[in-house]
Amino acid sequence: MSKTKERIRESNLRYRQSLGQNFIYDEDLLAGLVKEAGVSPEEDVLEIGPGTGSLTRHLCGAAHHVLSLELDERLIPLLSAFMEGRDNFTLRQGDVMTADLEELTGGLRKPFAVVANIPYYITTPLITRLLDSGLPLSRLALMVQKEVAEKILSLPGEDGWGPLAVRCQYLCEPRLAQIVPAACFTPAPKVDSAFLVMPIREKPAVEVRDRKAFFQIVTAAFALRRKTMTNGLCASLRLSREEALRLMERAGLDEKIRGEKLSLAQLAALADAWTEEREKTESGCFREQEDRT
Repeated sequence: MSKTKERIRESNLRYRQSLGQNFIYDEDLLAGLVKEAGVSPEEDVLEIGPGTGSLTRHLCGAAHHVLSLELDERLIPLLSAFMEGRDNFTLRQGDVMTADLEELTGGLRKPFAVVANIPYYITTPLITRLLDSGLPLSRLALMVQKEVAEKILSLPGEDGWGPLAVRCQYLCEPRLAQIVPAACFTPAPKVDSAFLVMPIREKPAVEVRDRKAFFQIVTAAFALRRKTMTNGLCASLRLSREEALRLMERAGLDEKIRGEKLSLAQLAALADAWTEEREKTESGCFREQEDRT
């Protein structure tokens, strides 16, 4: 039995399934995950959900500084005692979904990495929050449900291709580092996991004139998965069929293609066509107002 596991047993701490607490105690596996994450001695790390500190200790051995954010207040004394003497470690208690991330990470070297063994039920909202935060991130290294990893790595036309895959591939270069069987965790979850490493791109995978418009088009593409993109534009953007068809033509797309089959480049072309259409409309309205005055 690992020393960390012994500490948990001696503390009589009960795992909270409601918080998705599934911990890894295999030291070789933990060391391998840190290596896969690419953490360097010059880099700071934000660790989300340190749990019992097993991975934290390995991160501190590899990074310049580790800032760990733990939600479960019961683990704070245990973590503090376990990491005592580590001068490159800071522990904060709080919820990553509500914390002021800019304030939290203000003292870290920029850019910094995020490493997390996160509860599966917040995977999508957490990834979305991190990627949309504007924080100076170098990469995300995340333990996620195997099924979610497959979605993130999906290609256009595949079942997993959707808003999460688009966002991750647009802003990052995700790769599968390792499959981690359920048996490696205590308590064992019902599904296998995957460790994903997602370096942040220096610039997005495709250029768009308006990033907000791009993601609105992405939402429209998958709002009606089995319908055409034309129908998706009508439903999500409240366009007439004529307006939707005009956008599809301007983007060079077949009016009958489904949104779930569109590549990043095609989604970007459609977003730019919509941006140009709105700019023309707004410009026309402005000229009309000038003429009236």
